Amino acid sequence: MDKKVVVDKAKQNEPLVTHIYTADPSAHVFEGKIYVYPSHDLVDDAVEVDHDGGQYTMEDYHVLSLETIDGPVIDHGQVLHVDDVPWASEKMWAPDCAYKNGTYYFYFPAKDKDGIFRIGVATSKNPAGPLKAEPNYIPGSYSMDPATFVDDDGRAYCYIGGLWGGQLELWQGGVYNPDGKEPAADEPALGPVVAEMNEDMLTFKEELQEISILDENGDPILAGDTDRRFFEAPWVHKHNGKYYLSYSTGDTHFLCYATSDTPKGPYVYGGRILEPVIGWTTHHSIVEFEGKWYLFYHDSSLSGGIDSQRSVKFRELTHNEDGSIQTMHPYEN
Repeated sequence: MDKKVVVDKAKQNEPLVTHIYTADPSAHVFEGKIYVYPSHDLVDDAVEVDHDGGQYTMEDYHVLSLETIDGPVIDHGQVLHVDDVPWASEKMWAPDCAYKNGTYYFYFPAKDKDGIFRIGVATSKNPAGPLKAEPNYIPGSYSMDPATFVDDDGRAYCYIGGLWGGQLELWQGGVYNPDGKEPAADEPALGPVVAEMNEDMLTFKEELQEISILDENGDPILAGDTDRRFFEAPWVHKHNGKYYLSYSTGDTHFLCYATSDTPKGPYVYGGRILEPVIGWTTHHSIVEFEGKWYLFYHDSSLSGGIDSQRSVKFRELTHNEDGSIQTMHPYEN
């Protein structure tokens, strides 16, 4: 695939690229560079917003890379299309990538032929692709927003989950119910689900299990606490021996985080990372590069607020001495 070099410098709070719309960035450091794995919003995607995400009709993936945080961005072109995935029918939403066994494993959600979200895997020997999709989705997978964390001991964990269009509420207890509903406002909110990966990175070592997110008193965050409850976009990073689960609150538009001593939790709510951006959704990743931490996220400023035409941005992220994360305002330096 020919590389397309974007001459504009990537600067904090400015779109990484402007020639295509990108969203849901998963950023990693591979081979000494930052690689960003976003979803790809289509130009003709400006349809009415609905709670099931009907406006997000993405069908392929690109890979972006940067040698320096403020350097030029390379678009490595289309690396995977829905037509390349035998089991998938539509909605190539937020992806992620992990490295192990000398291979890059690209995880992506898509709806199967029955309209159920599953998690697929594609592989490459190069972080920029191209990618070859496995013939089937991960057995036992469901919902969307896969994020795979490889711990210091080499064990890998896949975090998944999203409400409404992401179908997490349809899988309570791990059993599919097309009429499933969110818990009542005074009941514990649904958390993301997690499973340790097998060594092959293509299958789960165990069944997906729900992660508990607790408040400062050790009680579960309630479904009615929409400023703090999990909605979508789980991401895990590790800092000073602590595991940080960050996520979007969805309809209240915050990025929040919780911490734990173990990768599967339970996690204790810690605060907000990012205040609301222009556009409905907030989806992100957190990565360390050359001794600093960065938040990659998206907004709809480039498209004039069209929710389904988003652009990836980044900001420097600060962990305080006590381990808390400083809250950022997206349009303040």
